[in-house]
Amino acid sequence: MFSQFMLALGITAPIFIVLVFGMVLRRRRWIDDSFVETGSSLVFRLALPCVLFLSISQTRFEDAFDPRMIAVGVGGTFLVWLLLEWVAGRWIQPPRDRGVVIQASFRANMGIIGLAYCVNAYGTEGLAQASIYLALVTILYNVLSVVTLNRWVDGARGLRGTVSGIVKNPLIIAIVSALPFSITQVSLPAVLIQSGAYLAQLALPLALLCTGASLSFAGLRADSWNAVFACFAKLFWVPVLIGALGVMAGLSEQLLGIVILMASAPTAAASYVMVRGVGGNATLAANIIVLTTLASAVSTSVLLVLAQLGGFL
Repeated sequence: MFSQFMLALGITAPIFIVLVFGMVLRRRRWIDDSFVETGSSLVFRLALPCVLFLSISQTRFEDAFDPRMIAVGVGGTFLVWLLLEWVAGRWIQPPRDRGVVIQASFRANMGIIGLAYCVNAYGTEGLAQASIYLALVTILYNVLSVVTLNRWVDGARGLRGTVSGIVKNPLIIAIVSALPFSITQVSLPAVLIQSGAYLAQLALPLALLCTGASLSFAGLRADSWNAVFACFAKLFWVPVLIGALGVMAGLSEQLLGIVILMASAPTAAASYVMVRGVGGNATLAANIIVLTTLASAVSTSVLLVLAQLGGFL
């Protein structure tokens, strides 16, 4: 069991170490708010789209797309959201914080930490499969987030704003743009592939450094019931439930691993942006991101070990 845990930690520990480097560099003032803001924008608008475009465009679509995996991701996320709405309606107070907790509990940081987990575990093949998974599940994330914030927090943006945000999302644009090349297997010019690869190499390390630098303990209330509830739900309950659906769907070991890794990623930073934008409890949203990000390396490793001991991976 110890050896299995060390193997699992080999997947998650590098991510956690780079996050800690980001925190240390910020504390030593080698990087500042301007660097984090500019670096995060560069990753989101350019580097990460390059990663997704290259990984999908150079992979046969039929090899990367598995309808059962997509069904597990979409169906599992929707089921989790329904359960969270029911549970939060009874256990989370005040009512205005319920939307914050629900969104933080199901919305994973798949675009940065989830993909990094998958690359460490399965290489470029896993990256292509995870990218398609990310595209479809991210759309559902956005829709459900707006629904739950509209339900519990006044002033949330409507369906029109959600559709606009999805259409303009650089990650969605990159994935959709890459699909014709993946389906037809039309080769891109070597110079474009190499140039894109240089930009893509920036994505994960820069994103992780910026994520680590943006973490803050200011105002963190470790004894907050709402924050602890969301942390436990995000890191254990949600990935276990979605992983169980993957087992019942008969996913292969690699696809099941991708589903578990993506679901066990910490709460996405986008949840904070949405909560702050609608006038919700932004401090609680930030606290949950801090807690889940710091705890995810250990929790994900434990989940992988349990899956291996159960004979699923």
